Amino acid sequence: MQPNNSVTEFVLLGLTPDPMRQKIVFVIFFIFYMGTLVGNLLIIVTIRSSQTLGSPMYFFLFYLSIADTCFSTSIAPRLIVDSLSAKKIISYNGCMTQVFALHIFGCMEIFVLILMAVDRYMAIRKPLHYPTIMRRQVCIILIVLAWIGSFIHSMAQIILALRLPFCGPNLIDHYCCDLQPLLKLACMDTYMINLLLVSNSGAICSSSFVILMISYFIILRSLRNHSAEGRKKALSTCTSHIIVVILFFGPCIFMYTRPPTTFPMDKMVAVFYTIGTPFLNPLIYTLRNAEVKNAMRKLWHVRITSESKR
Repeated sequence: MQPNNSVTEFVLLGLTPDPMRQKIVFVIFFIFYMGTLVGNLLIIVTIRSSQTLGSPMYFFLFYLSIADTCFSTSIAPRLIVDSLSAKKIISYNGCMTQVFALHIFGCMEIFVLILMAVDRYMAIRKPLHYPTIMRRQVCIILIVLAWIGSFIHSMAQIILALRLPFCGPNLIDHYCCDLQPLLKLACMDTYMINLLLVSNSGAICSSSFVILMISYFIILRSLRNHSAEGRKKALSTCTSHIIVVILFFGPCIFMYTRPPTTFPMDKMVAVFYTIGTPFLNPLIYTLRNAEVKNAMRKLWHVRITSESKR
């Protein structure tokens, strides 16, 4: 429920007040968003249609692409439209909806990355038991639990946001609604809420990053016992995952594990993990994965062949 306050809408200051730079922002982020949609949808369609990409790793990659697409869509379209708008107004309800979407899909991406690390750990450390441990039913249960955990996390964030009273000003020094910029506008002492934010979002980001790095360290150490070909394949897969983890968690930890202070680079750091990472993920997973590239070639070759025969 909306608290008793005089603010019914917010004004987003965006990335830059300069009109020329705003046009550059429009072009750059329109290209990034289109690339995100095309890349992730291509992965989704390929995994769903291909019979060779039925392993748990690609099952989780399918949901990572869904989370990436939704995560970027919760931010990018508004950023693109606002870059051409003189006044970037967002309603109170729209702002709260964006907070909810940002956290549910961002948290889902975190959980899926953890599941992908677990899958690689089992595949490399327990190869004989891997088909039994990571069977289809188990993977489905893990994804359902990830969605439930993401929903609970996002509900915690939105409850904190809804408890904030706003009495003006209503200028958000950001390009999207999130708890950190909203805390600066609240007409109350936000120390405890910021502490809850750090203990929630900050703890999830930091602990997940540590868990992932430890798991990949163990995985890489265990590769010494594999054949040269097996090491090369596993190393290629794990390297892709590690790159994604660093690109996503580095900015998140910077944003969510600190006191409520503002730094000049905050907006650009936020751009990197809200816009940049969803764009880079499909490139990393397709360019470094021979199985995905081969499946894509076969899929589109079959479609082009079938179309030419009509």
